[in-house]
Amino acid sequence: MNNNGLSICLLAISGVMMPVAQADVKVTPDVVYGHKFGMALTYDVFTPEKDANGAAVLFMVSGGWYSRWSPPEQMKGFFQPLTDKGFTVFAVRHGSSPKFSIAEAVADVRRSVRFIRMNADQYGIDAKRLGVFGLSAGGHLSLMLGTASDEGNPEAMDPVEKFSNRVQSVVAYVAPTDLRIMAKDAPERLPAYDHFSALEIDVREAIADSPLVHVTSDDPPTLLLAGDKDDLVPIEHSRNIQAAFEGAGVKSRLIEYEGAGHGFQGDDAEESRAEMVAWFEATLTEKTK
Repeated sequence: MNNNGLSICLLAISGVMMPVAQADVKVTPDVVYGHKFGMALTYDVFTPEKDANGAAVLFMVSGGWYSRWSPPEQMKGFFQPLTDKGFTVFAVRHGSSPKFSIAEAVADVRRSVRFIRMNADQYGIDAKRLGVFGLSAGGHLSLMLGTASDEGNPEAMDPVEKFSNRVQSVVAYVAPTDLRIMAKDAPERLPAYDHFSALEIDVREAIADSPLVHVTSDDPPTLLLAGDKDDLVPIEHSRNIQAAFEGAGVKSRLIEYEGAGHGFQGDDAEESRAEMVAWFEATLTEKTK
């Protein structure tokens, strides 16, 4: 993968989650939620020290389906708009491109939801109030959790697999929704995708991991945030899945930012941050149950 895509995503994160004065937050780093090829799959937990509201939000640490570790103390400010409102935040890392595929990343984040739900009491959260958000590839993974999850397998040998990986709310920034038009044999594939190892898939492979394909009426409330000048993930990705949500009767909203590209800055960053927090407050807090 070319690091330009990752840099764009990290810039977007910085713009969207600008820190201000921080409330007290307990950080629990590097919790292991699974293993693959002898390596640990981990997340960091950011727990408000007071006024926790019992709901949790998972952040998909992904840009170009590359998942980078960062010192969790450096991430506290990014999540502060949520922790200030009482949300416990989980920064979830997945098996990273180029070693692992998009399909494997999807499987990893599904497991993270199951593991968090299994351990909800330990974290002081309600297993029925889990949200997810992400930017770019992280938005794609968030939408996969929203549209293509399951209730778990009660007959599974692995106790984690017995738990549901469904989420109750989704926010997706500048998210790819149809990998079929990004695949290596897609006629309309943009040249920029040649720099992303994860997109070395064919159209047939892309079907299973395209959120647009999986929209159904039981999907959770979903907020889409996109720039109308995005030349990496064109806004049609968000418009098309929003139309599918509307057709299926799913509670959803698309906010388009005029002139914005792949990531928001200035007033757009501030507004999108506020919209994201408000969406989770409206769909995950106790009063909405």
